[in-house]
Amino acid sequence: MKLTKKRGILYLIADCRSGLAPIEEALAAGVDYLQLREKNLSSAEYLRNAKAVKALCLNYRTPLIINDRIDIALLCGADGVHLGQTDVPVSDARRLLGESRIIGATAKTPEQAQRAQQKGADYLGSGAFFTTSTKPDAAPLPEPVYLEILRSVSIPDLAIGGITPENCSLPLSLGADGLAVSAGILKADNIADAVRAFRRKLEKA
Repeated sequence: MKLTKKRGILYLIADCRSGLAPIEEALAAGVDYLQLREKNLSSAEYLRNAKAVKALCLNYRTPLIINDRIDIALLCGADGVHLGQTDVPVSDARRLLGESRIIGATAKTPEQAQRAQQKGADYLGSGAFFTTSTKPDAAPLPEPVYLEILRSVSIPDLAIGGITPENCSLPLSLGADGLAVSAGILKADNIADAVRAFRRKLEKA
């Protein structure tokens, strides 16, 4: 499966620390893609969670992306992987995964973005746009740099980092093709309402 949507993308990044219920609520509300990002778990635990989340994603026809772990993605039947700058190179991941699966890459500079596209990435994630509890040490991405990233590639780029319904208009106004969100959905008072709020902003962009 390749990216079926190129603009207005709502991409959820989740883990299973709070169980499956919040993830299912977000899937039911209508996110476009789900990335499972587990840290500090054994491979067995990660795979167990990935299989459970994959079953949910099948129910809601939502593509599942696995963060970092190509082996977990293959074993659980995920639709793709997302790779950071210190993970397996995109070109090697493409050889392992074939042409049909989705590969995303983190890009914080135009050079990283161009390299990822040349090596076979299907989309990029760029940030952090705002202060984020998920990666508190992430340096903010200057707006001029983000504009250069967008100009340097033709594949979709998702803004990431502290994205909420209240602040997402900024990256969208700069030209982001979508939003990669974690706490802005999963820690909202009402997950479905948060998804709908993001949808409204994406539709206006």
